[in-house]
Amino acid sequence: MIRIAFMTLAPVLALSATPLLAQRALPPAQDLDQLEQIVVTTLGADIGQPGGPMAPIDRRMRLAACPIGIQVDPPTLGAVTVRCTTAGWRLRVPLARVDMVSANRAQPNGGRPAPMARADIRKGDPVQLIAQGQSYSISVDAMAMEDANIGGRIRVSAASKPGTLFAEVIDMGRVRLIGFK
Repeated sequence: MIRIAFMTLAPVLALSATPLLAQRALPPAQDLDQLEQIVVTTLGADIGQPGGPMAPIDRRMRLAACPIGIQVDPPTLGAVTVRCTTAGWRLRVPLARVDMVSANRAQPNGGRPAPMARADIRKGDPVQLIAQGQSYSISVDAMAMEDANIGGRIRVSAASKPGTLFAEVIDMGRVRLIGFK
């Protein structure tokens, strides 16, 4: 009697266990639309435009969700590197080329930007470079390498780090490292 009951319940138990196996929890994935928007916003150019991403990010990838902050490095060698150090991934996004010869001909001053009449930050001004997260805030002294108004993006040179960094002007004499809010 017990054997007959087990034999009739075995297929029912096997079928009910299948959805439990299928529901195995996968770690949350990074939203690739959000990642793409961060890259486009940081570069200031849309997909396919000169200076922007060459193509959309491949949707077949599954990256671990970045819990803290996504970092977009300055463009080098025709691409930007997008990384999440806490999740342990990095991604290189190729950029659409800018034809400098025709761009220089089309712009006045041979392609050099026109000087701003009243810039909030001027080239050579000392600025406070800020990187801020949910539970920390770091600031270092830096120097502006371009003119910009509040809300604009500029290159800055920090005394503690050789090279240039890209930052957003948030106030007179204060800039925020791009990728940090």
